[in-house]
Amino acid sequence: MATSTDTSTSAISIDLYDQPGHLIRRAHQISVSMFHDLIGREVTPVQYAVLRMLQELPGLDQVTLAQRVGLDTSTTADIAVRLEAKGWIVREVLPRRQRRLLLTPAGEQLLDELVPGVNALNHGLLDGMGDEDARELLRLLRKFVHLNNDQSRAPLRSASDDANSN
Repeated sequence: MATSTDTSTSAISIDLYDQPGHLIRRAHQISVSMFHDLIGREVTPVQYAVLRMLQELPGLDQVTLAQRVGLDTSTTADIAVRLEAKGWIVREVLPRRQRRLLLTPAGEQLLDELVPGVNALNHGLLDGMGDEDARELLRLLRKFVHLNNDQSRAPLRSASDDANSN
């Protein structure tokens, strides 16, 4: 066991609430709970992310969409089937069995209707932190995700990653 004079000990202890993985899990649990409280259960947080990415980059194929949102391709395909069944997207077959995804007018309308809830969620998640702490938390979360991206089973890939690999 490390002593207080042991300089090799980390600032992270064995205490559950000092462990980053546990705190990240709890933060995710809180975020999803607040998402459902403020936005409802018609759309899940992951479905929302897919819809928002399609709004931002219309016509993405399923594989590229999966890379942009950080999902595996089979999960993305399942989500696309569900979103199409709800009438929020259309899937067009491309050469080589790829599928191009586009929001429908109903999907666009849904996203417009979700804006107030998403704004309330974003403010609620950071409520009480103060502007400086909220900015710092977001900066550190982005840094954490960037530094550990390759450890994900579905690493996030951006357009700049694609350009750098060519």
